[in-house]
Order: sequence, then structure tokens, then C-alpha cells
Amino acid sequence: MAMDRRDTFKLAGVAAAAAVIPTMATASEKKVAAKKATGKSVVIIGAGFGGLTMAKALRKSDKSIEVTLIEKRSMHMACPLSNGLLGGLDNMSLSMFVGDYGQPAMKHGYTFVNSEVMSIDRKAKTVTTSTAGDIAYDILVLSPGIAYDYEKQFPKWDATKIAHVTQACPAALMPGNEHIALKRQLENMDDGNVYIVPPAKGKFRCPPAPYERTAMIANYLKNEGIKGKVIVLDTRGGKFAKAAAFKESWKDLFADFIEYKGLTEVTDIDPVAKTITFTEFKDVDDEKGTVKTEKYEVCNLIPNNKCSPVIAMADIEHNGAGYAMMDGYSFRSKSDKNVYVIGDAVTHKIPPSGQTAIWGAHRATGQIVAQLNGKVKDTKEGLPAKAANVCFSMVGGKPEEAIMVTHTFTADKSGVLKGAGNVPKPKDGKGKFRSAGTAKATREWFGGVMREMFA
Repeated sequence: MAMDRRDTFKLAGVAAAAAVIPTMATASEKKVAAKKATGKSVVIIGAGFGGLTMAKALRKSDKSIEVTLIEKRSMHMACPLSNGLLGGLDNMSLSMFVGDYGQPAMKHGYTFVNSEVMSIDRKAKTVTTSTAGDIAYDILVLSPGIAYDYEKQFPKWDATKIAHVTQACPAALMPGNEHIALKRQLENMDDGNVYIVPPAKGKFRCPPAPYERTAMIANYLKNEGIKGKVIVLDTRGGKFAKAAAFKESWKDLFADFIEYKGLTEVTDIDPVAKTITFTEFKDVDDEKGTVKTEKYEVCNLIPNNKCSPVIAMADIEHNGAGYAMMDGYSFRSKSDKNVYVIGDAVTHKIPPSGQTAIWGAHRATGQIVAQLNGKVKDTKEGLPAKAANVCFSMVGGKPEEAIMVTHTFTADKSGVLKGAGNVPKPKDGKGKFRSAGTAKATREWFGGVMREMFA
């Protein structure tokens, strides 16, 4: 293939983007004894959408609250809209997705600690970090995100095989190098097929993400004149987030570029031979299926998700996948009145998304501020919350078009928060689920969120 289509994302460009990112505050190598908590000390683990939002919100709500935000990554990279980067959308660069942790910390008066959490002692109310020693808290907030569960999904793979597949077939569902690696593979690919494998089962981060990625990579192949298809090996039989809207867009815009296989089971990947082995079933009653091994140019394997091990480290009650059990409709742990959990790590029946993490962070902030000031917050206050989650997905590039879903959050009779979704047809969509106006709103939402977290 011609080299000119690779020019938009040279590794040199990545290095240049990284070079302009401000240096992050780094914890001292010297370990010190934990400073005594003030009585209004909150420690937040995890500086994603939830953690960053809460650190700022706590300080704005009550200046007397001492806030410490701990994050092992040295820079923030946002996942929402990043599929547009993979799809080669105009005026989209890596710099749009990164943020400097130090800037909001200085502006809003909280402490940012760039370190990894090694242990949590709920009895002593301390968090032990790899470089900053022990940090004491009155309230602990856990916003650690997800982890991948290759081991349970592929029990025959050893650690070496998992490491190889992880690098060769980047999942790109967690922020950082995975997105860059997948983008580089697309830029360097020859004619051939791209395989996308959504998580086979269970809860996973941003349920529409694999299907938005399908459209965006098809957009890339089409625009660059690459002869090949995006082949989706799914387990859901076409029943996935925003399914009708995605399938309409795929058919209208990329009929020759997308092949969706909805009843499959991926069993092996050979990164050296660049082959993927899977069983394809004719229907739900087909128990045997047909085993196929096919070549790929790029493979995006997104394994089953589990919760970050930080939840288990805190020794609070959690389900089999590691997600924290909640105290009713609140964001407090069922196990400890002084531990709160937000973001992907909760067992509330609400969609794991960036906007949900923001909503949950603000709601948990109100509950924490009340607790620290000797008050009790009504955990049903403001419910049902209409459009508590708004999630956009890009589906076309020239012109840019997007679809969206909104969720109303309610206090479910089962005792947890629950979300009910609606996928609207926009006024400018001419009867379709997608529109240019929704694409504009997608960029505006993302830009607004980034400014809110880092301004």
C-alpha cells in the first residue's frame, strides 16, 4: 500500500505530542509515616473521569475538606471519542485526548500523588503507595476502573501467550498505549481484514465501544482505499447497545466493509501466523458449530472485563468479577461506611461510561460532604434522574455523523440504581438514527468534559 496514508500518525508525531505534555507531579521516593487525618480528609484512588470530577467537586463544595488524588499513570488519556482517532476523522489528534494532572490539582487546591497503591488498611485507615509511603484518610473513595480477564476467558493460554496476544491484538478499552498501538497497526496494514472481538460475556466498559469502533475502522478502510473488511466476532446475536442505530448506519454507509457474525466463540489467536480461530454457530440451537481459522491483518481482541484488583485490595464485599457491593442506592460500600466507590467499579445497574462516572462522582460528593459534616443525604434525592447518562457514538466520517443514547437512572426495587436507555432519532436525521448535528454534539460534549476536568 502507498505510504502517504500512513503519514497522519507517525510514531514521530506521537513522540512530538508527548513532548508537549506538561510534567506531572511525582511523589517523592522517600517513604514517610502517614500524616494524621484531619477529620475531613478524603483520599481518592484513580484519576479517571470519576476521580478527577470528584476531587474538584469536593473542594468546590467544602474548602475545609483535604483531598488527595492518587493515580499510577503519569498522564490522563480519555477513551470517549478515541474511536474517531482510529477512524481517521478530520482535525482529530492525540493531543485532544491527554491531560495534565497537575493543572487542576493546583487550581482547585487538592494534592495529586503520582504513585501506585500497594495496600489498603481499612482498620488503620491508611493507603500504602509505592513511592509516597502511607497516606491517612477519613473517607476513602475507590475509582480504579477495570482490568482484563484473559485468564478466565482463555484458560489454556499461559502467561507468555497472554502477554503476546495483549501486545499483538491490543484491546484499547483502557486508556494509554493500547490505542496508539492499534492506530499504528491500522496505519501500517496492507490489504486484508480487521477482526474486532467484543467481550464475550459479562459487564464491560462502554458497551457501545466495539460497535462504534467497527464503524470507525470501516470508515478508515473506505477512505484509505484499503481492500478488506471489518469482521465482528460477537456472542450477542445482534442484541447489543444501540444495535438498531449501529446496524442501520453500517448498512447505509459501509455495507461492503462490515461483516457482523453474531454467534461465535473465539478459541485461539496466533499472533505470529496472524490467524484467529473461532467457532461459528448457525443459530442459538446449534451446539456444535463450525470451527474456522482465518487470516487477519489487524486484530482487536477485547477480552472479558473484571474490576480492578484495588477493590479486592480494600477487602470490601464484591461480586465474582470484583465489582463492589453497594449500600443501597448510595455510592458507599456495603462493607464500610467510610469507603465510597464510583465509576466502573460499582454493582449498580447503570451503564459503565464516562458520563455515568461523572454523574456518580457528583452524587457521591454530596453524600461524602454530608457525612463529613455530620449530616445524612437522602440517597433517593433527585431520582429518577433523566438523561443522567448521555453517550455518543461516531458512525460516519465524511460527513461526520453520530448516534446517541440517553439513560434515566432510578431507584430500582431490587435496591440498587438502575438505568433505562432510549436511542432517539434526531430532528436533522431525516428519519435515521444518525445525524451531523449529533456528531457536532459529540465533539462539543467531549470538549466540554475535558475542559471541566482540566480547567
